[in-house]
Amino acid sequence: MFKKIPHTYVIVFSIIVLCAILTWIVPGGSFARETVNVNGIDRSVVVPGSFHYTDKNPQTWQVFSALFDGFVDKADIIVFILIIGGAFWIMNESKAIDVAIGSVLRFTARIGNRGLIKAIGADNLIFLVIMTMFSFFGAVFGMSEETIAFTIIFVPLAVSMGYDSIVGVSLCFVAAALGFAGAFLNPFTIGIAQGLSDLPLFSGLEYRIIMWVIISAVGFAYIMIYARKIRRNPKKSPVHEDDDYWRKLHSETQMKAEYHTPASAWVIWLILTAVMIVFSFFYPVSSLSFGESQLKIPALPVMTGLFFLTGWITLRKSVHFFIINLLLFTILFLITGVMGYGWYIMEIATLFFAMGLASGIAMNYDANRITKLFLEGVKDIQSAALIVGLAGGIIIILENGNIIDTLLYRLSESISGAGRMASVGMMYVTQTVINLFMPSGSAKAALTMPMMSQFSDLIGVSRQATVVAFQLGDGFTNMITPTSGVLLGVLSVARIPYEKWFKWVFPFIVILFVLGFLLLIPTVVVDLKGF
Repeated sequence: MFKKIPHTYVIVFSIIVLCAILTWIVPGGSFARETVNVNGIDRSVVVPGSFHYTDKNPQTWQVFSALFDGFVDKADIIVFILIIGGAFWIMNESKAIDVAIGSVLRFTARIGNRGLIKAIGADNLIFLVIMTMFSFFGAVFGMSEETIAFTIIFVPLAVSMGYDSIVGVSLCFVAAALGFAGAFLNPFTIGIAQGLSDLPLFSGLEYRIIMWVIISAVGFAYIMIYARKIRRNPKKSPVHEDDDYWRKLHSETQMKAEYHTPASAWVIWLILTAVMIVFSFFYPVSSLSFGESQLKIPALPVMTGLFFLTGWITLRKSVHFFIINLLLFTILFLITGVMGYGWYIMEIATLFFAMGLASGIAMNYDANRITKLFLEGVKDIQSAALIVGLAGGIIIILENGNIIDTLLYRLSESISGAGRMASVGMMYVTQTVINLFMPSGSAKAALTMPMMSQFSDLIGVSRQATVVAFQLGDGFTNMITPTSGVLLGVLSVARIPYEKWFKWVFPFIVILFVLGFLLLIPTVVVDLKGF
């Protein structure tokens, strides 16, 4: 019998059809909602005990309009992906990334035989540093959408080092997701959940840091074991054939770039330095937020000075190194903008767009060539944008069918009557199930925490334990749910078919899910600080 694995688009559309069928079976229902101020931001939250059944709204032809509605709902992520694709295509044309990959490969070969590094492995050391950084970003400010941009960097790097695109995605996206699940200062999950539960902001920090360390350690170990297996035998990779795209795009012949520095590169260096000086004058001090704490530093003036110095050094060597320097400072400005100025997708997309234009100008490309390259990049990555829009239609069908609140009510009812430990465990399962259909952490917190926190009072469980159940249930399945625009965007950029990713990540999710249960036990049976 002939069997063929369905295309990712087919899988997502099938889920849309399934959700439409549910709107015919599940009764309609709704909670009353009120607006409350959570950490300075007005949010619409459900009123506990206000659930009532309503007329259901079965979805029929709407399964075909789901793509349009999903595009409208996810427009910010879609445009972000397209701009990222265009900007990086310009950078790819310069061969700067190829030069950087070649430099990394030579560096790892050079340090690989030195004492402790030889014992640990140069690749392992580099991977651990990268994953720790992204996990920390996920734990502190909820890095998520930003990993789409980094995927374009780390996937070709991992493939060129003898690994596969799954390892490349793990270095940034999976590491950030682990940090997101074990977050201790994330304002979009912990901050909102604690605010809605009337708990001090970021209280219980000590145990959450322990959770982050344990989750990251287990996750990193799983990734490193897999990476070692692929390095020994690359053909064992489920995406070995799919990675041919990256092997051809960043082949050894392409890495032989001609080192030179056009006059236009010096001009763009001076222009960017002048722009940074102006911004440094208006923003001499930046307040970077770390939970409730703020660190005031002269971030922009310092980065301006460093850019001026490193730009001069790299330009003397080659324009390729200058463009890599541009990329590094783009990342630094991204971190400063997110933590200090509340940047989100629009600002980040603008930043990368400017980076792409600056790269093209530095290479002395004319306006027409830069435009053509940008459009080629958009065309190359458009499938990622399409799948994000289609996945957004899943949520639209459930919302328009008036069954999301009913599903939530039925799930919360199933918890009642169990013991303390069982109840917390069932909260964890409930949050995990909801996350499969609603991957937005802030939206899920606003929907569930007003009820869950009050329910925890009735069964004698700490509200902090309820927040932890939400946090863990919200985090792990972000790496597998097909309703996540970020996941599908990352996989599309990396050219990893969803079904192959599912096969790889499912055992990993099971391990993390069990680990989540174990981490919940101390919140019930141990007297923890802040709980």
